[in-house]
Amino acid sequence: MDWGKVTYIFFSLMSLTTTAGFIYEPNAVALFLAAGVNVISTILKIGVKNLLAAELLASSLVADLHLIPAFMVLTFMGDERLAIALAIGAIVANLFSIALALIESAKSQDKDVY
Repeated sequence: MDWGKVTYIFFSLMSLTTTAGFIYEPNAVALFLAAGVNVISTILKIGVKNLLAAELLASSLVADLHLIPAFMVLTFMGDERLAIALAIGAIVANLFSIALALIESAKSQDKDVY
């Protein structure tokens, strides 16, 4: 088992689920946790060297650039609707990232079989 892959997929899923948790219960703490986990996920993807590494990193950066401004909007402007809208964008980016990780996993299993 590739523990590096387990770790970065874990943090990708954690980012998705903590962001979904913010949508369910919108508060600054939940959004801060979602942004923090997503930044960790982004950092872990920097060292990945596989076929879709650039796409994985780009999708994680997109989620960062939704969650960090969402936290600022919620904290400093108090605009919950805009923060939720940005968080939904991050969820879409994280779903794309998870789909890419599944595709990459399927491709690497194909190589292992032959």
